[in-house]
Amino acid sequence: MNCSVPVDVTYKNMRFLITRNPTNVTLNKFIKDWLLDDGAPPSNQIVGDWLSLVKIKFREEPDCCIAVRCVARLERAPVLVALVLIEGGMKYKDAVQFIRQKRHGALNSKQLLHAEKYRKVQLHFKESSGHRNNCCIQ
Repeated sequence: MNCSVPVDVTYKNMRFLITRNPTNVTLNKFIKDWLLDDGAPPSNQIVGDWLSLVKIKFREEPDCCIAVRCVARLERAPVLVALVLIEGGMKYKDAVQFIRQKRHGALNSKQLLHAEKYRKVQLHFKESSGHRNNCCIQ
């Protein structure tokens, strides 16, 4: 598994970039810092904050890309993207397989269980016009 290579995950009108940990040069581009325990799934608060951010960004900028990163390379970013894919209509197993095709080994057993038991709260986004120029960094 090469966690240092950025991975583009696009589904419907949503685009995410799962990226490596920030450097001193890129750190100032990150707008949020939600801490997850090593190997653990995100808390309900983090999931709620994440889904709110995603909903707002895609409503305000339907063609944007949201970059998500793990500082310690413990694959916490893919679980957040998986939850949005589930919100977007993917089944749990399909969301996991979709991400793992691009980032092998993503999501550990605790994160998989969390995603499997996740219940959608329904996010609704504007349709994309096909342009991918904007980016929100997570």
